[in-house]
Amino acid sequence: MVNQNQKINKLIELNDELENYFRNTIIPQLFVDSDLILRKFTPPAMKQFSLKTDDVGKNIDEIKDNFRFPTIVENIEQVIKSNEILEKEIQTTDSRWYQMNIIPYVIIKTKKTNGVIITFVEITNRIKDLVNQEMLIADHETLLDTISHDIKGPLTSLLLTINQIKKVSTDKSKAFLMFFGILESSVKKMQSIITELTDAGKLKHKYKAEEELLDFEDILEDVRLTLAGTIMESGAAINYHIKVSEILFSRRKLRSIVYNLVNNAIKFHTPGSPPEITISTKKDKKQIVVSVKDNGIGISKNKHKDVFSKYARVENTVEGSGIGLYLVNEIVTNSGGKIVLKSELGKGSEFKVYLNTQELK
Repeated sequence: MVNQNQKINKLIELNDELENYFRNTIIPQLFVDSDLILRKFTPPAMKQFSLKTDDVGKNIDEIKDNFRFPTIVENIEQVIKSNEILEKEIQTTDSRWYQMNIIPYVIIKTKKTNGVIITFVEITNRIKDLVNQEMLIADHETLLDTISHDIKGPLTSLLLTINQIKKVSTDKSKAFLMFFGILESSVKKMQSIITELTDAGKLKHKYKAEEELLDFEDILEDVRLTLAGTIMESGAAINYHIKVSEILFSRRKLRSIVYNLVNNAIKFHTPGSPPEITISTKKDKKQIVVSVKDNGIGISKNKHKDVFSKYARVENTVEGSGIGLYLVNEIVTNSGGKIVLKSELGKGSEFKVYLNTQELK
């Protein structure tokens, strides 16, 4: 009887310690059992996800809308089934970003998963810094491409002109030859500096971005916020048909793909007609297809290949650098995928991006 009382007291003590931990931790945490019932949560979780005391005991499916990302139930089920930790970046109802870790709660004796513990560590500032960094990198790469294309060409022409002038000139004086020698040397030096600058920049910035498990809806929201002013000014209507939500890919690369396709869909709209854009995802065998379809000016069939060339312009009256689709094509093909264009002049365009990636099963 004494032994039994000691065990009970020990359990009470352990429970008190656990309760004390949950009350005082500053990290939003949830405990969900193997039947997907919410058993416990920390005060920060209550505040962050608008949870109430009477939510304890509810199936997580009943309150999943509190978490603003659609796959939380599937994520929990995946961890319970696989018994492996899942790490993922998610965005909550107040547009803040968190590193979410879903950790299996394993009973030591049976080695069975009896539920999960979900923790959320805020990374809003880090995500903002990354987005700003990505924009700077994109601007830098565009600048390097512009320098390489727009300055190296004229310099080469200038060097050829100098050589021709030397050949045809009748003035062979020492001063004349010295002057042209200095001029030729200066142009060659400029060519060398530009080559070093562009090569170093490409090595520094075109790094291999790490793949991570992404919610496609988060990428869309990021792009939508970035283009908010353009969307409002153009009156664009954007519709979504998302059949695949989770994609394993580089965040920077996927964002760049979606951003450029949506931006072009708005930019090349039919004058006097607000842009209507449909973004969809689906599974096609071992690939995931991201589609961006619009009702814009369209592209004639004889220009379908040209639009993916660097500095190609579909319509000269529309402002732009002409490298957006080139960059999209580079990203997609370098990752082993492909991009397909379906368009007719005056009948809108649809870009289908086939990504060699994985989705959570």
